[in-house]
Amino acid sequence: MADYRIIHKTKYVYEDLVSYGHNLAHMYPLAFRDQDCFRTHVSVNPKPVVSSFRKDYFGNQVFLFSIEDSHKTLEVIVESTVRTHPTIDYDKSRSTPWNKIEPLLRESSLEQDLEALEFLQPSPFIRLKPQFADFISPLFPIGKPVYLGAFDLAEFIFKNFKFDNKATTINTPTEQVLAEKKGVCQDFTHLCIASLRSLGIPTRYISGYLETIPPPGKPKLRGTDATHAWISVYCPDMGWQDFDPTNGKMITEEYIVTAVGRDYSDVSPLKGILFGGGKHKLTVEVDVFREEIIDD
Repeated sequence: MADYRIIHKTKYVYEDLVSYGHNLAHMYPLAFRDQDCFRTHVSVNPKPVVSSFRKDYFGNQVFLFSIEDSHKTLEVIVESTVRTHPTIDYDKSRSTPWNKIEPLLRESSLEQDLEALEFLQPSPFIRLKPQFADFISPLFPIGKPVYLGAFDLAEFIFKNFKFDNKATTINTPTEQVLAEKKGVCQDFTHLCIASLRSLGIPTRYISGYLETIPPPGKPKLRGTDATHAWISVYCPDMGWQDFDPTNGKMITEEYIVTAVGRDYSDVSPLKGILFGGGKHKLTVEVDVFREEIIDD
């Protein structure tokens, strides 16, 4: 069990005046399977004329706000307090063979199985192609338990792909990530989703934070944490289980979930529509602080 305080600062500096902006933010940690969100405070400068919270289609907490005053900068600061719990220690070998999952789901009448079918489909950033299925087929022989395959895939990406934050952009095709074997967490997550769905395995995109541990004897630097992304794989008998291909592991209590979706387009931290502005500069700072737990 771990308590965290998260500070997520986003700042846009625009070349020209923005006369109006309507924005949507996914920065509110979820009350989720292995975590509790005790408090979230959002501050926006300039102050919105209208703001509200709502749940989106996937159950994420969304903050919407509109700014009608002319402005050349926009700053959004979200401060949250979250407690995470140890994840369930699954016996990965007991999970359903991957090749039986899609037939089981299509014959099932259970609500959770029917909901998982949506995560077999293409989505804005995910295309289903034979080349993605071919990429992971050596890791998924017929009959292999799905969680074992997903874990092996996460390890394979970690060992064989290079993390390079200058290699890609939000619009880099997944085919390029596969060919060049480099990118960032978002790219590796999209590649895994495209590959697993191409085999008929329901997979969703998870957005959140990951505590950064400094090297021994070194202080934790402010603003050096970042948003993170990983995958969640569905097994009819055991539910959803999360794997991090960027770090080659199953998730642990250091992971904090903010949103769940089909791909990045459903969970981007901040997006909106604005009038004016021209070119802009974006600065993002994230701090994840572990706090001492005091027993009552």
